[in-house]
Amino acid sequence: MPNDCGRVIHRGGCHCREVRFEVDAPKNIKVFDCNCSICKPLAYLHLVVPREQFRLISGESNLCTYTFNTGIAQHYFCQTCGIKSFYVPRSHPDQVSVNFRCIDPGTINNIKTIPVDGAAGKLVS
Repeated sequence: MPNDCGRVIHRGGCHCREVRFEVDAPKNIKVFDCNCSICKPLAYLHLVVPREQFRLISGESNLCTYTFNTGIAQHYFCQTCGIKSFYVPRSHPDQVSVNFRCIDPGTINNIKTIPVDGAAGKLVS
């Protein structure tokens, strides 16, 4: 992808590197820090992008899926190391949430963290 408008291809994946992805996003990104029952204990920081900006490069057969409550969100975990590097969120089922903490270093210039009260379903600030 050309480096227009400050956008780059970020690469990342799970701890054991079985699961690898690419995501087209700006160099300066905003992530959401949610306090819901699954995001808080995982320290998950959401970089939410349209599905067409996300590509699973490898590891599809090594993923297991976890759902709860409404069953809409599709949480994908690596079967080898247990890391959730991305998922399809209930709040944005047409998009993909990439775990910022799973993006390889070197392509992000700046990060803005926005707190989200996921338990109440609204922004904190």
